[in-house]
Amino acid sequence: MSDAAALPGQPRGVVVSGPATARAVNVLAPNPSAMTLDGTNTWLLSEPGSELAVVVDPGPLDEGHLGRVIETAEKLGKRVALTLLTHGHPDHAEGAGRFAELTGTAVRALDPALRLGDEGLGAGDVVSVGGLELRVVPTPGHTSDSLSFHLPADRAVLSGDTVLGRGTTIVAHPDGRLGDYLDSLRRLRSLTVDDGVHTVLPGHGPVLEDAQGVLEFYLAHRASRLAQVEAAVVSGHRTAEEVVAHVYADVDRSLWPAAELSVRAQLEYLRERGLI
Repeated sequence: MSDAAALPGQPRGVVVSGPATARAVNVLAPNPSAMTLDGTNTWLLSEPGSELAVVVDPGPLDEGHLGRVIETAEKLGKRVALTLLTHGHPDHAEGAGRFAELTGTAVRALDPALRLGDEGLGAGDVVSVGGLELRVVPTPGHTSDSLSFHLPADRAVLSGDTVLGRGTTIVAHPDGRLGDYLDSLRRLRSLTVDDGVHTVLPGHGPVLEDAQGVLEFYLAHRASRLAQVEAAVVSGHRTAEEVVAHVYADVDRSLWPAAELSVRAQLEYLRERGLI
C-alpha cells in the first residue's frame, strides 16, 4: 500500500462525497472509469453563514446525481445561485442545462456555446456570490476552454481536468495544445508561490494537500514525456501510434487512445519548435 503523503500532491486518499475545505463540499458523480477515475467531482461552494451556493461542474446528465447536488445544498441550508463550468467535456458539463432548469440558475463558462445567460467567464473575472469570492484563472491546454477557479479564502484552486487528484491528465489534441498546457501549469504554480495556494480541488480524484508539489511533478512529468517522444522520433518511430506503442508500453492499452491525443500534441509542439 502506498503512503499518500509520499505521492505527488499528497492526496487525501479515498474519494468521498462531503466537506473538503471550509467552503467546498464534494458531491461525487456515479460515473467512474479509467478516464474519470472515481467519477466527476461536483463542487458545491459557499461562504460560511451564507444561504447562497455556487456549483462547479454539475457533471454528467444523471438525474440522480443532479438531485443529490441540490439535496446536499438544501441539507446545508443553501440555495444554488449559480453554476460554473471548468470546461465543456460531457463528464463535467453534460448535466449543466438540466441542472440550470432544476435550480433556475445561469450557467457561466468560457465557451459561449455552454452558457445559459448573458455572462461568460474570462481572465481576471471575479465571481462573488453570498460573500464567496472565486477568481477565474484561464488554464487552456487540456482543452482550449479550460478554466480553473482560485478560492483565496481556503487557499485552494479548483483545477477541473488541468490537474487530477491521481495520475496525470491528457492534452486533448487538436483542441488542446501542449504549449498552452505548460503555461497553465506554470500559472497555477505561481498561485502557490505568490498567493499561498496549498490545496487542489480536482475534477477527478482525491483532494491534494500539496499544490506546489503536484504542479512541480506535472511539469517534470511533461518534460520527461516530451524528451521520450523526441527520442522515439529520432529512433525512427514516426507516427503517433508508433510513438505511443514505444513510449507508453508500460501503460494499460485501454488508455492508449487517450495517450495518442497527448502524443499528437507533443509532436506538434516539437515540430513548431523545429526539434523534430
